[in-house]
Amino acid sequence: MADQSFDVVILGGGSGGYAAALRSAELGKSVALIERDKVGGTCLHRGCIPTKALLHAGEVADSARESATFGVNATFEGIDMAGVHKYKDGVISKNWKGLQGLIKSRGIQIVEGEGRLVSAKTVAVGDDTYTGANVILATGSYSRSLPGLEVDGQRVLTSEHALSLDHVPASAIVLGGGVIGVEFASAWKSFGADVTIVEALPHLVPLEDEDNSKLLERAFRRRGIGFKLGARFAGVEHTDSGVKVTLESGESIEAELLLVAVGRGAVSEGLGYEEAGVAMERGFVTVDEYCRTSVEGVYAVGDLVPTLQLAHVGFAEGILVAEHIAGLPVAPIDYAGVPRITYSQPEVASVGLTAAQAAEKYGADNIRTITYDLSGNGRSAILNTKGAVKLIAEKDGPVVGVHIVGDRVGELIAEAQLIYNWEALPSEVAQLIHPHPTQSEAIGEAHLLMAGKPLHVHD
Repeated sequence: MADQSFDVVILGGGSGGYAAALRSAELGKSVALIERDKVGGTCLHRGCIPTKALLHAGEVADSARESATFGVNATFEGIDMAGVHKYKDGVISKNWKGLQGLIKSRGIQIVEGEGRLVSAKTVAVGDDTYTGANVILATGSYSRSLPGLEVDGQRVLTSEHALSLDHVPASAIVLGGGVIGVEFASAWKSFGADVTIVEALPHLVPLEDEDNSKLLERAFRRRGIGFKLGARFAGVEHTDSGVKVTLESGESIEAELLLVAVGRGAVSEGLGYEEAGVAMERGFVTVDEYCRTSVEGVYAVGDLVPTLQLAHVGFAEGILVAEHIAGLPVAPIDYAGVPRITYSQPEVASVGLTAAQAAEKYGADNIRTITYDLSGNGRSAILNTKGAVKLIAEKDGPVVGVHIVGDRVGELIAEAQLIYNWEALPSEVAQLIHPHPTQSEAIGEAHLLMAGKPLHVHD
């Protein structure tokens, strides 16, 4: 058994792990990055990047179908899934090669294999051990299922299976109306599938502001995407043509396949965490505001910890930990200030507090909200998209929430992030000049409206 020593040993090469590795190396630390599959993790290979590629292919399909709306004569002749996968895999491959080159250029040692924490400072990979002055756990997440619901990869799928499906299903039931379920429902509908979402909570994307959820639901109705809200799953059985899903209400739905999109659990079982003294809760590693675990010198980041399961959160946590290890002054992450995007058609984007959260924090009488409809925005009219910008602010204070629905509005949320995180007053944002004609004007006009000087707003 060979032992190698490093300043930092990282278990897991996904978003959080590789970000920590790159920043640590920049800060002069020796780094070992242990990964059992491919660096880049779920986001690059089985999550963010491939799903957004599918969604873009769906957008192209919709554009072809709707071309006459814009005076363009085009025909839609169907989806070539082999071609879609070639495009998707090309995007992944380009990003993966770039990441590998970046890691190599920083002098980071990549260790391929299954790692296990064997002590507070040591990770074993096969017969070799890697000891770090600090250890960062970044083993990510997996697609969860429900008790008694068996995923077979043929008729009952997770998102990983769905990403490599070799055909467009004629029909699909999506169990779960969160981000993953809504995105796949949107892509499959664009590809021509008949889709029904089953969600146990009262709204789609239930973590979003209720008005955003309602706007998305209205858009999905227009697109012909079915959904059943407040509907609890009871069971599934195979039929001659696919699956039959039964709800607790007694209602049943039949389709070619069932996508299980009920959330993601932490990859932590059997990796030695608890044996090494790392505190856990429901499979997640518990950490403080600096991502420190209960064991001195051991940190955890990304989907392994119970924070927002977003790649950009993993990046931020990895950078925070690397800088904390290096002794730099770091500020804890304000998770409410992290932008969130659902890349369906239309997109849903938000940052800050929902109206309900703001009312709970400040009191219902101490907040104010306004909604600016995208019908007043020239660029949105050009794109033929519907939606709105909703602002939430303290009564005489800064903006505490920005919530947007519409095509491509994910690109607007970066400005909204600055507004929230810099505690901007509506009047301050209203003074800024937004370029015309852009969708970013909707952000500016929403703040003009809240500041009491509306421009393109109908009474």
